[in-house]
Amino acid sequence: MTTEFFLPMARVPTATYQMKQVTVVKGKPIFYEPADVKAARAKLTAHLGQHIPSKKYTNAVRLITKWCFPLAGNYKNGEYKTTKPDLDNLQKLLKDVMTDLGYWTDDSLVVSEITEKFWAEVSGIYIKIEELG
Repeated sequence: MTTEFFLPMARVPTATYQMKQVTVVKGKPIFYEPADVKAARAKLTAHLGQHIPSKKYTNAVRLITKWCFPLAGNYKNGEYKTTKPDLDNLQKLLKDVMTDLGYWTDDSLVVSEITEKFWAEVSGIYIKIEELG
């Protein structure tokens, strides 16, 4: 089984899962998502919700992701983006949303990842999920 799609977005969400905050209430730490992380989660949920596979992945998968950021400055279409945000932080929130939406039983099934980020004329996120074995 393979799932493949492109999520066109004028602004790719850049708030990352790593940005979670903590506060102390009655001596106990309480973790929460700041507004920008909540907004990024909501945006990803809305876009990814349109492409949920008819059957949940239950075996090992390869996740191919290409983050395409709007062209800025003197960058060229297709040029690698070597500035923040870090890919690993972007991927965490993306995979958590995909898990919440039921793409797979758990994101631990992602045993192979190919992830890149580019400057692009058409911004958004390309996603391909390939079942392995």
